[in-house]
Amino acid sequence: MAGVSIHDLTIQYTQGDYVVRPIDNLSVTCEDGELVLLLGPSGSGKTTLLSCLAGILTPAAGQIFVGDTEVTALRGRQLADFRRHGVGIIFQAFNLIPSLSARQNVAAPLRLAGVSGRVAGARAEELLAMVGLEERMGHLPNAMSGGQQQRVAIARALVHDPPLIVADEPTAHLDYVQVEAILRIVRELARPGRLVVVATHDERFTPLADRVIELVPKARAGDQRAGRVELGPDEMLFVQGSVGDLVYVVEEGEVEVFREGPDGSEHVLRRYGPGDYFGELGALAHLPRAASARSRTAAVLSAYGPQDFRRLQASRHLPAAAPSDGL
Repeated sequence: MAGVSIHDLTIQYTQGDYVVRPIDNLSVTCEDGELVLLLGPSGSGKTTLLSCLAGILTPAAGQIFVGDTEVTALRGRQLADFRRHGVGIIFQAFNLIPSLSARQNVAAPLRLAGVSGRVAGARAEELLAMVGLEERMGHLPNAMSGGQQQRVAIARALVHDPPLIVADEPTAHLDYVQVEAILRIVRELARPGRLVVVATHDERFTPLADRVIELVPKARAGDQRAGRVELGPDEMLFVQGSVGDLVYVVEEGEVEVFREGPDGSEHVLRRYGPGDYFGELGALAHLPRAASARSRTAAVLSAYGPQDFRRLQASRHLPAAAPSDGL
């Protein structure tokens, strides 16, 4: 069985002098034979999660099981064997070798695994026929359309008949004519004995999917109502990565905005006093908070929805933008 189980998964990496945590404490189960979509804005962790499923990246915490195999516990040769036989990867940019024909590109993983040229070639031809490229087996990638190259990449991902296929934006570089064939092929890949996980922005996949996982940061409970906000000293207002739709104006006290460094230290970006505002970029552009905010002293804030904040800007002649570090 090729089901996937994810338990309390946290993915974290360092970007310059701060920490990014696109996925925090994710738990989900996907059944054998399903086509699963990972949806979310850029930066939500879709590609990173695929890399963890494929055993390419190690999460900061949590467990991933593919069938009975705990991928997050594999090391050394066991991990290499899983990457080779347990998962097939379909890349956004195809990643074909320009000097090799379609047949040779598909056969390459088998040849690297020690399979004879005759057997590898026969398997490559079988898979290329399955994706409708019987007439293009001898062509180089630059003599093929984007859709044809993606079909070669799909065939290559299937050479070891893995129980898990992961695809990163497989329709990103294709026009609407080419997309139709790829949608059909990807749908047909998901069947008993094989689970397919696709990271995509392409909503045309949605009606075809058995399960949709939205990797969208969740808003904190306190970040949903406009009005008066009262904070005690050192009280958190919101955390980095959360989503909120409010802009905050400091009426009394002081609030500081900070990011967590790779070593767990905190870097204060700015402090806001009476008359200052922050949080407008996240609220107006629907972006995750790029930093955390908390009170330094007891503080009183006014929280506004986007439309009310625009009216406030006009009435108070507030500047069009404040340097609030992507909040």
